[in-house]
Amino acid sequence: MASIARYVRFAACAWIAFVIIVSAIPASAQEPSRVDPNASAVTEQGLFQEHNRIQGRVSIPDQRSSVLIQPAGREWRHFRNVTLRWIGGIAILGMLALLIIFYLARGMVRIESGRSGRTIVRFSAFERFVHWMTATCFVILAISGLNITFGRPLLLPLIGFEAFSEWSQWAKYAHNYLSFPFTLGVVLIFLMWIAGNIPNKVDVEWLKRGGGMVGHDHPPAYRFNAGQKGVYWIVVIGGGLVAATGYQLMFPFYLTGIEGMQLAHVVHAVAAVLFIAVMLAHIYIGTIGMEGAFEAMGEGTVDVNWAREHHSLWLDEQNARTGVNKTPPRTSATPAE
Repeated sequence: MASIARYVRFAACAWIAFVIIVSAIPASAQEPSRVDPNASAVTEQGLFQEHNRIQGRVSIPDQRSSVLIQPAGREWRHFRNVTLRWIGGIAILGMLALLIIFYLARGMVRIESGRSGRTIVRFSAFERFVHWMTATCFVILAISGLNITFGRPLLLPLIGFEAFSEWSQWAKYAHNYLSFPFTLGVVLIFLMWIAGNIPNKVDVEWLKRGGGMVGHDHPPAYRFNAGQKGVYWIVVIGGGLVAATGYQLMFPFYLTGIEGMQLAHVVHAVAAVLFIAVMLAHIYIGTIGMEGAFEAMGEGTVDVNWAREHHSLWLDEQNARTGVNKTPPRTSATPAE
């Protein structure tokens, strides 16, 4: 009996030791000696690299609402809050700086032969109406659009939250609704002036000679010179681009998902700020940059000497239509006594 009792005690001790050892193995395996919080398996960036989006499940028909986190949205937010402000600031402020420097160095481009006292029709009433409708809408769209990008850091600290909120709401309404007449204006401009804005060899010579802006040379040009043709195509292409992408943002998810809308916003914003920068140069030339230029769109007529110096080939065409065989002789301005 004593030997049996010893065997029982020995077996019991061995079983207890086996249980202790087996139980200790999983516990030690589950507790690593050191936890690395920077390991790729636990970082957010590593998770985003494994999945292009984090998506759940929803019971509503619109399955796009199940996307919880989209890593590309971070890149878009950085573009909107940082990159776009740099692009817009450099383009717009850079253009303003160049125009100021050019004006101080060159001054207004004068009618060198002076005014003749005779005028010629340059734009019809309908052409001027379309131009001013489109231009007015563009100015309001530009201001209200820039408010989205620069309003919070620049305007909000000056006028406060309540006034900025009220202004931004009305700016949004103006931006949305005035986009329709602006688009109509761009289409009409394209149709009205396409025939006169096809590039030709005269434009190459005009560019080589500086277009009359450098020095006192006045290269010949038809109704629209190379510079005006460039503005025309920027208005048509740039205006069409901002309109197409703008409507995609105004009516979301009809044509594309969130990724497509982010791309549409990037294209819309970059095209818009570059468009604004170019239009600043156009406004400069049409106002204080060139004597007599504003009259073309303001009154519809220009002085004959202005037409001869800047659009001599067009003037010859007009004279031929009215039965005049040659352009009128140059007249000199009478000095003031």
